[in-house]
Amino acid sequence: MRSGVILHGKHIRLEPLQLRHAEGLAQASAAEPSLYQWSPVPQGEAEARTYIEAALSWQDAGTALPFAIVSATSGEVLGSTRFFNIERWAWPSGHALHGRETPDACEIGYTWLTRSAIRTPANTEGKLLMLTYAFEIWKVFRVCLHTDVRNLRSRAAIERIGGKLEGILRAHRMAADFIPRDSVRYSIIAAEWPQLSQRLQEKLRHW
Repeated sequence: MRSGVILHGKHIRLEPLQLRHAEGLAQASAAEPSLYQWSPVPQGEAEARTYIEAALSWQDAGTALPFAIVSATSGEVLGSTRFFNIERWAWPSGHALHGRETPDACEIGYTWLTRSAIRTPANTEGKLLMLTYAFEIWKVFRVCLHTDVRNLRSRAAIERIGGKLEGILRAHRMAADFIPRDSVRYSIIAAEWPQLSQRLQEKLRHW
């Protein structure tokens, strides 16, 4: 999995997550820890290093591409996000897509922001950058997003960027509070992307 991808926006950039971001992530999550009741967000630099090491192990396995969310103006680390559950389908020999090198589908998640970056363009622009990369560079067929059924703020944010509700997966994953989590499942498919891209760009123009 190519790890040197940097996605540049007007307000933020997404840098390849590295151990050098540990201090910045710890400072970002310390601003208001109560925000992360439903999300696995590291508290303190030691947890941040472990968090990054786990993300990088997924990257090495070819199943994830993690980023630090960084302010384009100040260079401050604002949070983190990643592509994960990166899928490559088994196209049969002779099919036009057999041997294709880019993923066929992926998930965007593990997204969190420091308190000061919430209700700013950071999340919208971050999703625009990632979705553009997924649909226009990788040319995936779908992008999936999940969140804890109890996380109303995250659900509203996914719906604002155009995620289509697919349903609720019961006991889907371990929750941040270490119980079996019911997840709300959303998706965006390639056919929806051109119109959705225009909507997200229009939203950003108003900031």
